[in-house]
Amino acid sequence: MNTRFPKITRRRFLFLAALASPGLVAADASWIEPNWVKVRTVKLSDGQPSHRIVQITDIHHKGDRPYLESVVRQINRLSPDAVCFTGDLIEEKKFAPDALRILEGVKSPLYGIPGNHDFWGRANFGQFAQSFARTGGAWLMDAQTLTADGRILISGATCLHGRPAPLTPQPGVKNILLLHYPLLNERLTSQYDLLLAGHSHGGQVRLPFFGALVVPYWVGRYQMGLFRVPAGPLYVNPGLGWIGTPVRFNCRPEITVFEI
Repeated sequence: MNTRFPKITRRRFLFLAALASPGLVAADASWIEPNWVKVRTVKLSDGQPSHRIVQITDIHHKGDRPYLESVVRQINRLSPDAVCFTGDLIEEKKFAPDALRILEGVKSPLYGIPGNHDFWGRANFGQFAQSFARTGGAWLMDAQTLTADGRILISGATCLHGRPAPLTPQPGVKNILLLHYPLLNERLTSQYDLLLAGHSHGGQVRLPFFGALVVPYWVGRYQMGLFRVPAGPLYVNPGLGWIGTPVRFNCRPEITVFEI
């Protein structure tokens, strides 16, 4: 017996696609993208790079151990010289010990700063400092430290008063500044080899040809990606976690690798 199928005209195809799209978008935003981590490489060296730096940010750990453990495994496969975390490990203090134990599995020195949710969650930053030190790195509360090879100075600004602390770059080394809030790059008076920020989540939901529907305060035009600003190249990472609603669309969580 021959089965006859209705002819698929262009109009019928567009109609069916329109019916299917909301469901596909919802499935992607809720079940696929939130845990579909992308590794992006940004080359900032004209010649052979001397260092590989990884940035992670905005984890917002809520108890999903397998996800965060998978992030740590991906970082370790990259074998970076250093890992920089730019804030918002947790939203609730009770999740901090678990998140810190997992991050101690990073096999490279881990340097980090707090984000607004770490402050709001009343995190014990003494515990953060101990965990980051166990990796060979440091928790930087308006402080600076040289990497073990003495070739990179990493500065970490808390921006507690709406302005980055005066963390002066040093000559003869690469200078990296960690900020949580992208917009505050406009209040810097020094120049750095690399500025790293988070906070924006890239908006979590981004429409093609439009961008983020909503971004938090102190983001401005710096929604995500690489920007050339007077203080140096600024990279705004869209983060690994989510806030509010567990959705991402056209904005995958990201681990960023910098070759400098």
